Amino acid sequence: MGEEQAESYLYKLEAVLEEGRLLTVVVIAKTDERAFSSAENNLLRHTITPPRIKELSLVEKKPLGRQGVGYVVETSTFT
Repeated sequence: MGEEQAESYLYKLEAVLEEGRLLTVVVIAKTDERAFSSAENNLLRHTITPPRIKELSLVEKKPLGRQGVGYVVETSTFT
């Protein structure tokens, strides 16, 4: 199956930077390889200096063709 015919997915990835920051990246891609590449490009565009990525992990992958597909991204804790 060619990439043009493949289904697109919504990917949620997490990047651990060497400085200790944890960033969540959400991208649309047709393959896992493209998702990782897009996530790295988004991290480069998001930061002022190129980030030193310690770890980039795939957390969730959902098909895009379904209504209501999404992710909850926890950003902080209130006490």
